[in-house]
Amino acid sequence: MEKYDCIVIGAGPAGLSATLTLGRARRKVTIFDNGTNRNRVTQESHGFLTREGIKPQEFKNIAMKELKSYPSVSISNETVIEVNKDDQNDLFLIKSSNNKTYITEKILLATGIQEEFPLTQIRQYYGKSLFSCPYCDGWELRDKPLAIIAENDEHIIHMTKLVFNWSKDLIVFTNGHQLFNKVRNDFESKKIKVYTDVIEDLHGDNGNLESIELESGDNILRSGGFVVPSFYRPNKFAEQLNCQFDKNGGIITDGAGRTTANGIYIAGETEKAESSSLIIASADGNKAASSINMDITLDRF
Repeated sequence: MEKYDCIVIGAGPAGLSATLTLGRARRKVTIFDNGTNRNRVTQESHGFLTREGIKPQEFKNIAMKELKSYPSVSISNETVIEVNKDDQNDLFLIKSSNNKTYITEKILLATGIQEEFPLTQIRQYYGKSLFSCPYCDGWELRDKPLAIIAENDEHIIHMTKLVFNWSKDLIVFTNGHQLFNKVRNDFESKKIKVYTDVIEDLHGDNGNLESIELESGDNILRSGGFVVPSFYRPNKFAEQLNCQFDKNGGIITDGAGRTTANGIYIAGETEKAESSSLIIASADGNKAASSINMDITLDRF
C-alpha cells in the first residue's frame, strides 16, 4: 500500500492551493475531490486578481491541470468516509467511498463548509440572484431593488448596512422575526422598509428573483438580494482526530494551519466554519502547505 507525505481532503481553493505548493515542494500528495464545492452554484467568482469573473468550475479546471504538471501529485475523485490514527506507526489511515485505504503522514482538512437557509426556496435563486457575500457579488447588483433576508438582529443590521453601500433601494425581510424599534427607526431614516411577516414564497424565473410573497398576502417586487445562511462543516473529521475547538466552534490553530492534533492541518473555511473569499482561502492553503512541508523537512533532516 502506498504511503503519502500528505493527503489533502477537499478540492476547493484552499485544498488546490495547498496541493500545488506541496507538489512544487516534491511531496507525494493526493487531493480528494468529490465535487461538492460550495461555490459550484455560483456563475462567476470575483475579487481574485487575474481571474476576475471566472466561473468556479473553470477556476477549478485550470487548477487541476496545473496540479497534473507535478509527478508526485495525484487526484482522487472520491469521498473520504473515515479517518483514523495509527498511533503505533504515527500515521493516518484514510478510507474512501470506493473502499480503498490510503496511508499518509500528514492530513490537510480543506473540506470547507455548507449553507443552511431560512427558506428552502432560496436554493432555487442562490448563486444567480440571491447571494451571501456583498464583496463577491455586490457590484453586479449595484443600484438594483434588493432584498435582505435574515432572521437574526445582528445579521440583519450587519448585512443591511453593508449592502447599502451598493444599493440604496433595499427592503429587509425578517421572516417573522421582530426587530427592535431603534433598528427599524434607523433603517426607516434611510428609507429602508422592513417586513417582519413570514415569507410564504419566492417568485422568479430560471433563478432570477422577481418578487417575495408574504404570508399576509403582499407580493413585493425585488430583482435580487442577499441572504444570511448558517454554516456547518459537512463532516466530523476534526472532532474524530481530536482537534481542539475554541468557544465559538472554530478549530484552534497556530495561525499557520497547524491544529492542536499532531499531523493534522487545516485551511480555508473549515477552520472557523465561516464564509471566506476565493483569494483568502487560496492564501490559507498556501500557508498551511508551507507549514506541512517545513514540518516534514524538520522530521526527516
